[in-house]
Amino acid sequence: MKFEFSGKAFLAVTMSAAVLAGCVGSAAVVPQPRAQQQPAAVRGPAGSVTVPIGQPVRSVQPAPRGTLDPGFRRAPAGLTDRLYVLWRAFPGKTGIAVQRIDGEWALSQRGADLFPQQSVSKLWVTLAVLDAVDQGRIRMDQQVRIGREDLTLFHQPIAARVQSEGTVTMSVRELIETAITHSDNTANDSLLRTVGGPAAVRAFVSKKDLGSIRFGPGERLLQSGTAGLTWQQSYSLGRNFQTARAALSPATRRAAMDNYLANPVDGASPSAIASALTRLARGTLLSPESTDYLLGVMSRTKSGPKRLKAGLPAGWQFLHKTGTGQDLNGMTAGYNDIGIATAPDGTRYAIVVMLGSTTSSVPARMALMQAVSGAVAEFHGR
Repeated sequence: MKFEFSGKAFLAVTMSAAVLAGCVGSAAVVPQPRAQQQPAAVRGPAGSVTVPIGQPVRSVQPAPRGTLDPGFRRAPAGLTDRLYVLWRAFPGKTGIAVQRIDGEWALSQRGADLFPQQSVSKLWVTLAVLDAVDQGRIRMDQQVRIGREDLTLFHQPIAARVQSEGTVTMSVRELIETAITHSDNTANDSLLRTVGGPAAVRAFVSKKDLGSIRFGPGERLLQSGTAGLTWQQSYSLGRNFQTARAALSPATRRAAMDNYLANPVDGASPSAIASALTRLARGTLLSPESTDYLLGVMSRTKSGPKRLKAGLPAGWQFLHKTGTGQDLNGMTAGYNDIGIATAPDGTRYAIVVMLGSTTSSVPARMALMQAVSGAVAEFHGR
């Protein structure tokens, strides 16, 4: 029998079906962890922001015990085809990877290709920092000074405090919380500086044999290079970066973007990320204490609520990290979400969706991600 797929109508139908799919019932239900009540950020004088810090929690349930379910050793029948249909119909360079954490299979579409990570790479910085904590080289209560010379660009809530107070001192724990849950670029670069720079993160990736995961030069050089600019610290203030970028010729901007997409300095493959998430959840990358802490932090991520998380039915848990790149003439270089989904019975899946370059609308991008996570839930237990 031969099937042909074409047109946006089919994409809309398949996405709608996946998003609306209900949760498959499970034979055994384990108690759910207590919901974490995260207080809102507090705004102070001159627009300064104080980010409340949550407590470390075990945010992932233990693996199911007893008789193995049908999906332990092989992917559920139909899931491979569903992911292929979604991947094939979506415009632009798209990568999808799904791996059963408490099982023996992994699926992917374009899983070995390198995609721009953007803020997904904050995860590797935090992993390197926590590995240093495990080794006694860094303390969680260690204080880090942040001045105006340390500010970066784009999303950096810390900047308001630095501008009003001149300098800010934050603990490593506070910086991790701010970098992951609020995707603060200055918090992330401050952690990067503390752990020893890009070389230290690359050394961690190599030491743990994480595979096709690159780490770039840090937020300032990454973003200025992608735009076709040479970094100047004045770009960290207001909209100076956007103004300088807009003054470049279209040819300069296009050449810089094309170079970045062809060989992203922060590139990573969806399959490598899914494998790293699996190893993190299994507790083989960090100490038990650091593993539980990081998974708890990721469960409090504020960005991307309508990406992968929104495709999961009630009763599922999701912890994740998003990444979004720069736009050029309606095309976004990197629109990503990666995370760990936990079914009501405790079964866990690493889910990765990366859009390397796409001109589709933001709602369409989110619909694709919801369709992918919805498909994982729909076929769970089959």
